Amino acid sequence: MPQTIQFTKMHGAGNDYVYVDASRFPIANPEELAILWSDRHKGIGGDGLILICPPETSEGDFRMRMFNNDGSEGRMCGNGVRCVAKYVYDNHLTDKTVINLETLSGIKVLNLHLGHDGLVDTVTVDMGEACLADPTQMATSDGSMREGFVENLGIRHQGTFVSMGNPHFVCFVPDVESMDIEHEGRALEVAPIFPERCNIEFATVRPDGSIRMRVWERGSGITMACGTGACATAVAARLTGRAADRVTIVMDGGSLTIELPESGHVMMTGPATTVFTGEIVVQ
Repeated sequence: MPQTIQFTKMHGAGNDYVYVDASRFPIANPEELAILWSDRHKGIGGDGLILICPPETSEGDFRMRMFNNDGSEGRMCGNGVRCVAKYVYDNHLTDKTVINLETLSGIKVLNLHLGHDGLVDTVTVDMGEACLADPTQMATSDGSMREGFVENLGIRHQGTFVSMGNPHFVCFVPDVESMDIEHEGRALEVAPIFPERCNIEFATVRPDGSIRMRVWERGSGITMACGTGACATAVAARLTGRAADRVTIVMDGGSLTIELPESGHVMMTGPATTVFTGEIVVQ
């Protein structure tokens, strides 16, 4: 029987997803719908699908599930969690300005910042601690790599592995603007050294200290921004002496501010924007 589902298109720094309140509109086949709805010619258009669900633990206020545009389920999306915060507050699902959001990478604490209109403008996310060694995501002897080389399909780059729950390989290059991100990112994503595939960031440090970053996302391809990728880039930059404890990451769709306090937690601040709402019929 056909089902009419209400959705909201949102983006964080250009990283756009289709958002559905799954407590009102349960979806049985999100993997399939993520593929169909993400199509920018035949669907709603986006980098994937994010479901806003009831929490599964007493610590959580809400739970997020995110699906890339190839149908694979991701563990975490930094831009997505900010938009979830905006969705639940602006739609009066909560009056809290500090929200605990359950993800497959654990609970993320979201601090909401309101604009003059009383709606969420930006969000600061406690992304937790970065992980620098994970044998399930990096097939080296100790599960780590700092300024090492990865090669696949004729593409070779030096970089640093950082996991923000999902795996990232951050490559600092002289001129990120001139790179063929699709060709080089696609090859590195599926390098055998990454058992679960990998998000690939290419970054250049600018004279003003900001970092220009472009990203090839695992399961989605080139995207306008990647929140976890921005965090991983900031961590890799500090590890390799390229940046201090606070840095602006400039991506195709906008900028995020990443802070690395003494607590070891990675703090990400950036915008969340509603684009439009609509209804779609599922057969």
